[in-house]
Amino acid sequence: MNKKKEIIILGFALFSMFFGAGNLLFPPSVGVAVGQSWLPASLGFFLTGIGLPLLGILAFTKVGNLDEFANKVSPKFNSIYSTVLILVIGPLFAIPRTGSTTFEMGILPLFPNVDHFILALITSVLFFALTLFLVLNESSITDILGKFLTPIILVILSLITILGFTKTLGTPVPTTISGSQFSYGFISGYQTMDALASVLFGVIIIRGLEGKGITDVKEQKSYLSNAGFIAAFGLGFIYLSLIYLGAQISSIKGLSTAQTTLTLAQMTLGNVGKIAFGICVAAACLTTSVGLVALASDWFSKITKISYKTFAILICLFSTILSVAGLDYIISLSVPVLVILYPITIVLILLNIFNIQNHYTFKFVVLITFSISILELFKVNLSFIPFANDGFAWFLPAIITFILTSFISNLNKKSFPA
Repeated sequence: MNKKKEIIILGFALFSMFFGAGNLLFPPSVGVAVGQSWLPASLGFFLTGIGLPLLGILAFTKVGNLDEFANKVSPKFNSIYSTVLILVIGPLFAIPRTGSTTFEMGILPLFPNVDHFILALITSVLFFALTLFLVLNESSITDILGKFLTPIILVILSLITILGFTKTLGTPVPTTISGSQFSYGFISGYQTMDALASVLFGVIIIRGLEGKGITDVKEQKSYLSNAGFIAAFGLGFIYLSLIYLGAQISSIKGLSTAQTTLTLAQMTLGNVGKIAFGICVAAACLTTSVGLVALASDWFSKITKISYKTFAILICLFSTILSVAGLDYIISLSVPVLVILYPITIVLILLNIFNIQNHYTFKFVVLITFSISILELFKVNLSFIPFANDGFAWFLPAIITFILTSFISNLNKKSFPA
């Protein structure tokens, strides 16, 4: 087996798992909003859209498996947290959203006069039937994603990028947002939800490696960490290009998030822009859907006596039904859950990446973060806490808790040495 070639394929597969429709739609809209200030906004977007997911992958190499990710808080908390995380990233929100996005952004613009409900139903059935077919060929998932679907996405996006750089699309205008453009990009990066998925995608890569006979833990971590950096580089190139191109058309007013990327496709690829954009959206959504269905099926088959195949079928059926409800409806359902789940995931990633062994630090940092997130969910006024107005009320209390618990732990070790 050619290790370098295999790492590149795994890196492409990991890139494709991360690169869903949100990754395609949000960067250009950030560029439109910030206009001339596209560079600082790009740096902010990179930190949350690339930095956190990469740290999540690296955190997974530290713990080795999902069962250990939040185990230092408590085994019961780890089970509950992992299950909720997989439900959110899986059948409740993210998987149905891939089907809805494929319909609304990829199919509907091509057939605007066809009955929307019938078209949405047909799209969802076909989309999740193809997802199920790929998922049931589990040992080939990373090869299918890395060798076939990812190149489709990259070729189309590269064409849009190259033509966008060689054409005069427009002139960036001053930003329409108030406050720091860096902070705007930083917060916008949350919309990709990749930090939530990052610690989970490592599971799929590890299973793929095991299917190829790579069972040594140290070697698996080497493959995974290198693949993570390849995926991060790919995401960085795409994000920077799309934010820059979005800034070039910032003088066009009233563009929605979806219309921004579609406008770029039409301006660069001409009349075939809609078709190319539809293919790109469908491919991006399919890669994400395949990865998430495989992950959720694997998790629930482990904690129940129901088979992987049965769960894959059930999840695809459920997602087919929910996706017809529409993208906006699914997003509205997910927001309250993400307000709580995202900060907890961030602190767990950081605690694991720095290999913190103190169980009390894990417990209290997560407890403080969870408590403040609950208060934010119920619109409690936390403006007296630094960074609260930017959506980071949990940040400083979590840092203070980390310092205090670490100090007390070290003090106890000195007072009562083992």
